[in-house]
Amino acid sequence: MSVRHERSHPADRRVRLQGRPVNSFPALPPEAARGSVRRVTVVGEEILNRPCQDVTEFGSPQLSALIDDMFLTMYVAAGAGLAANQVDVDLRLFVYDCPDDYGVRHVGHIINPVLDLPDPGSRRLVDDYEGCLSVPGASMVVPRTDRAVARGLDKDGNPLVIEGTGYFARCLQHETDHLVGHTYLDRLSARDRKDALRQMSDRSEDVFARRVIRAADLGR
Repeated sequence: MSVRHERSHPADRRVRLQGRPVNSFPALPPEAARGSVRRVTVVGEEILNRPCQDVTEFGSPQLSALIDDMFLTMYVAAGAGLAANQVDVDLRLFVYDCPDDYGVRHVGHIINPVLDLPDPGSRRLVDDYEGCLSVPGASMVVPRTDRAVARGLDKDGNPLVIEGTGYFARCLQHETDHLVGHTYLDRLSARDRKDALRQMSDRSEDVFARRVIRAADLGR
């Protein structure tokens, strides 16, 4: 998922790490410092169109390295969230570093998430612009609920409950969609989908160029 503005995370900003408040947190998490940049898959690639597989092995160096790589790749692409199939890995996992509408920064990862949304009678849909790192350069209005809860596991197999409101709730829904083989384009009308693909065609080269610059700025 794309951010609505350039990332800025002052050290004294309120932060929730893996769903729990922390006193401070660096602008670039330690996972990203250990990671390597991977190629971001683009809409039209088959891996984005099929449900991902459950993670069944936890606590491995390979899983930790994947999460590290995903964090760094997300920052290089100026994203707020990134699913594993967006780096061509067929696993139910995503990472995030996303603000909510109250100025709280949410950072973490979640594996095999199950999304809980409010009951239809009590949910509030919010129309807001949404982008995707796999649809580079495009942004369209997508209705999402203003609250969401993701239940899953961390990389060591410990249970997680991640609650989101506002823009962070949108991020949780967007990334969970990826893991069932959907992008936000699947929620658009045929006309709006065509518009999003036109935006991508017009702007993707500039987006890719900015990613190269950010990778260089990070020494990657």
